[in-house]
Amino acid sequence: MINIYILGFDQALASAITGVIDLFALAGVTWNRIQQQETASAFNVRLASEQGRNIHCINSLQLASHCSFSDIEAQLKSSLKDQYATPGGHSNILIVPTIGGPIQQALDNNNELIQLLRKADQAGWTIAGNCTGNFLLAQAGILDNKTATTHWGFETEFKQRYPQINLQAEQLITRDENIFCAGGGIAWFDLGLHIIERSVDFETAMQTAKAFVIDYRRDSQLSYSLMRIAKPHQDELVHKIQEMIEQDCTISLSIDELAIQNNVSQRTLIRRFNNALGVPPNTYLQSVRIERARKMLEESDYNVDTVMNKVGYEDSSSFRRLFKKKTGVTPTEYRTRFSRRL
Repeated sequence: MINIYILGFDQALASAITGVIDLFALAGVTWNRIQQQETASAFNVRLASEQGRNIHCINSLQLASHCSFSDIEAQLKSSLKDQYATPGGHSNILIVPTIGGPIQQALDNNNELIQLLRKADQAGWTIAGNCTGNFLLAQAGILDNKTATTHWGFETEFKQRYPQINLQAEQLITRDENIFCAGGGIAWFDLGLHIIERSVDFETAMQTAKAFVIDYRRDSQLSYSLMRIAKPHQDELVHKIQEMIEQDCTISLSIDELAIQNNVSQRTLIRRFNNALGVPPNTYLQSVRIERARKMLEESDYNVDTVMNKVGYEDSSSFRRLFKKKTGVTPTEYRTRFSRRL
């Protein structure tokens, strides 16, 4: 039996705890019941907290723990002493749920959890973090020089705090040695299914996904992230060009013509755009166009070619290739996933 320990803490996202517990507890169970077959639980799932106290989640829900962090530490010591125990691997798995409250507050208030992560990593246990919960893994130092992900909205803060970590925020799931990370508040089900596949087998993971009616094998956050291209800044020249693009994103931008119109060199124009927005003018225009295309695909009945023309593109293959690069999916796939149902 594989032991799953969910490490609970105050202001955690409740669904990232209860959902994971349901997913693992019913792996190998619900599907078998549907098929009228004998059930066989694959995991022993336990919710742990500091001193075994109740967990006060961000939505005011209180969850009762099964055990304490010190109980897990005792299990850690026991597994290290037992020469016949499976070393590291998947026999014991720790999962850190999403931080629902202020990040710094969670880091300050969960030193015992952070210490537990360090000890489990040293013992070779599998450790997984979901969404902003990966800040706790990073704070423990167990992600140093490793690849990780987190919620796309916290990418900048994560990189600023932990520059030694190879953050791939566009990825929904990352794995580096014994550590898994998932991005997005509800990505716990992607994370859970991934662990089920690796710990048990692919068939059990697929059966669990079918039983829960979950779309398995998503691999990117790009289609969920906002294109944060309109950063606040004080450069009047850049504001002027942004307003021009906002009025008509189908315009063709010539860096040379823009520079002449605004009495600056091409080099200066590009530098000021990079300083203000982090991208040159043409890349900014490209991002605005794709953002407009996303909104049209979500809210209108225009076909893909019409959307393409309305945002200033004429070559269908180039538009589709660029759209997938920016969002992680094709325009058709994006519409299927995000268009209004009614």
